[in-house]
Amino acid sequence: MEIAPRSPDESEKSPQSKELVTSRTGSTLCMSSRSESMWTSAPRSKWEIYHKPVIVVSVGAATFLFGMVITSLSCFLTKNKNVYKMCGPAFLSLGLMLLVCGLVWIPIIRKKQKQRQKSQFLQSLKSFFFN
Repeated sequence: MEIAPRSPDESEKSPQSKELVTSRTGSTLCMSSRSESMWTSAPRSKWEIYHKPVIVVSVGAATFLFGMVITSLSCFLTKNKNVYKMCGPAFLSLGLMLLVCGLVWIPIIRKKQKQRQKSQFLQSLKSFFFN
């Protein structure tokens, strides 16, 4: 027959364990987690959902256009031609990279929103049938 281990009394606990028990770190982490806010938050507007990819697309498009202007300046201006030839393609590639990343980000967010709606629907069905 096995004997269950007895729990230490208050007097036997170390000061560190008392500190860990009274610490509210775990509850603070749970409150700030994203998974909890998914079920308790109110529906968000389209801007709140898509503002980051829209900003990335806008900055990418502006950088790409700036790169086009700088590259075209290397064709028309003879002074500082080498500088324009170096900086223009750099801004072009950076702008194109940001533009593509933002454009790919939007369908990913849409897919996540659909999955979130499905999981909320399934959760409400489960709670309806099992409660």
